[in-house]
Amino acid sequence: MTFIRTLCVSLAFAGIAAPMVAAEPLRIVIDEGMIEPLPFAAPSFVAENPGAAEVAAAMTEVIVADLAGTGLFREIPSSAFISQVTSFDAPVSYADWKAINAQALVTGAVAATSDGRINVKFRLYDVFSDAPLGDGLQFGGGQGDWRRIAHKVADQIYARITGESAYFDSRVVYVSESGPKDQRLKRLAIMDYDGANVQYLTDSSTIVLAPRFSPAGDRVLYTSFETGFPRIKLMDIATVSSRALAELSGNMTFAPRFSPDGGTVVFSLEQGGNTDLYSMQLSSGQVSQLTNAPSIETAPSFSPDGSQIVFESDRSGNQQLYVMSAGGGEPTRISFGEGRYGTPVWSPRGDLVAFTKQHAGRFHIGVMRTDGSEERLLTASFLDEGPTWAPNGRVIMFTRETSGAGGAAQLYSVDISGRNLRKVPMEGAASDPAWSPLLP
Repeated sequence: MTFIRTLCVSLAFAGIAAPMVAAEPLRIVIDEGMIEPLPFAAPSFVAENPGAAEVAAAMTEVIVADLAGTGLFREIPSSAFISQVTSFDAPVSYADWKAINAQALVTGAVAATSDGRINVKFRLYDVFSDAPLGDGLQFGGGQGDWRRIAHKVADQIYARITGESAYFDSRVVYVSESGPKDQRLKRLAIMDYDGANVQYLTDSSTIVLAPRFSPAGDRVLYTSFETGFPRIKLMDIATVSSRALAELSGNMTFAPRFSPDGGTVVFSLEQGGNTDLYSMQLSSGQVSQLTNAPSIETAPSFSPDGSQIVFESDRSGNQQLYVMSAGGGEPTRISFGEGRYGTPVWSPRGDLVAFTKQHAGRFHIGVMRTDGSEERLLTASFLDEGPTWAPNGRVIMFTRETSGAGGAAQLYSVDISGRNLRKVPMEGAASDPAWSPLLP
């Protein structure tokens, strides 16, 4: 990863239209090399009235955590500041920020309104160019939306400096686990990408597995053992209501995933001891068989354009990865390294497939090109499995479970270069994460 110094514009969100000024940003070019994180300063946002003080401080903390959590940015602590920002419109003393080696400066202000809303404005500065990166703009939202607004501010800063799309204003659906290791209680839960705002979607009366977001982020597919056998259910997030997919002639249905347009579900169906891949049109319930082999085909995932499916199969004697047309047909094997491969997931960028690999008693999360070339293992542990992609295709979240009777599953993230391995800050055990698209 390298730096290119250029200029950028200021940022708008929350549905408020604003003209953008043509300019170029402080730029981090992300490649596979190592990087010295870009030092930035983010003084606590100014509270423009008494009712905004708590929200202003909390928003600043979230923005800093988002940026620093990527491993691409390094916060300069406030104890090092020479200048203090007490007014959003006060001139910037660039020499003071240069003296502490800040390359970027973020300033902002928050005002609370009498109708329960907050107005937020911020600017991004290129310290060494002695220039603001565009005009300051004002954004608005409900006071209860302050975390989302903070994530959106951080998203815009990240996107402008890296040139990549962002991922902070997103959610993760996962399986929340409790109880002893041999008698785990499991229920579906949803949270912000950073572990905040946890909400439970099901109770723990039945085992649930493998939740998967729809492309619009408004529905979730998952596998339920409510009937004693695995069955696919479809949940509406807004109403937290779910229904089973159309009954199929088979003992088990599992491992579902949406097509990119949200109109089709691909899944595994077991019949007579054999497991193949099928697809279902949600509007009509029409089912098509995609594979027909005396082996186990499962964990399907569509390419972003919907034309292909990657999946795991043991047709070669052990678990390997294959790619075929979304309509079925003869698959092509893409994994050829030592060990077993499973749970493939196509990157939203279309360039990589993430997977779980088991070899020599260790589990790994890895990525490879869609033709199987350039395999890279990003992690190694007692048990790493089930990768899911951030909306920008640059970060992967997965389940890591520790060994022993007291071992528990936790969620971790890592970027695609294998850097910045981080535990997701959350309470309790968790597994089977699935990342949503960016929220609207």
